Amino acid sequence: MKEFAKQHTFVICAYKESPYLEECILSLKNQTQESRILMITSTPNAHITSLADKYQISLLVNEGEGGIVQDWNFGYGQCHTPYVTIAHQDDVYFPDYAEHAVEMLKNSARPLIYFSDYCEIRNGEQVRDNTLLRVKRILLFPLRWKCFQNSRFVRRRSLSLGSGICCPAVTYAVRHLPDPVFRVHFRSAEDWEAWERLSKLKGTFVYDPEIRMGHRIHEESETSLILGDHARNQEDYEMFCRFWPKGIARILAKFYARSESSNQMN
Repeated sequence: MKEFAKQHTFVICAYKESPYLEECILSLKNQTQESRILMITSTPNAHITSLADKYQISLLVNEGEGGIVQDWNFGYGQCHTPYVTIAHQDDVYFPDYAEHAVEMLKNSARPLIYFSDYCEIRNGEQVRDNTLLRVKRILLFPLRWKCFQNSRFVRRRSLSLGSGICCPAVTYAVRHLPDPVFRVHFRSAEDWEAWERLSKLKGTFVYDPEIRMGHRIHEESETSLILGDHARNQEDYEMFCRFWPKGIARILAKFYARSESSNQMN
């Protein structure tokens, strides 16, 4: 195994028959540094198996409880490198993502997570600027300074108005994190809930303000399906309650709900 691959693993969480899975795989294969790549699924099928065989990627089946969080935790648990990225099957990682993630994590004294800025992919086109992306960049702006990346107070203030951290853009520094990272509770705010818990820990949120990956928005994505049944609003309210009194949390959740349309195609 090459030296870089001993440091970093991409674990792809594959589900059903995504038409974008191969594009995700190719983006990982085309990194400037060669990471270890695994694929896991709780919905084994010929589409996933054929792509794993084609690109010589080890495929592991989660035979326990299925679900987004369960698959993330299962995949995370199959990795044996200091740094792990849970790659979402519909997304793409630009060629220098892994190289920058590992470099910035290794240069941090006690890293917890690395996360980069990202663009959206809509109808096959990169969208690098819109209202939602600008808001998230404002939320994360204080974390551009290394001194604030170590501050529990600053991290929690950043998260108190919403989650600016894009889940697939995150690489985990396994040594300093709890296991499992994610808790089975939410359907859409499971990542925000994890960042909230991790924000209390001693260590660094390593923020890279450069766009290093693309997050795909499409009608069949889990986020779009959840937004369609309005499950997210209650979860957002519960998360705001971790930072604010209930009255303020209720108001913030109503404003936050207006951003839901940004994750839908129409």
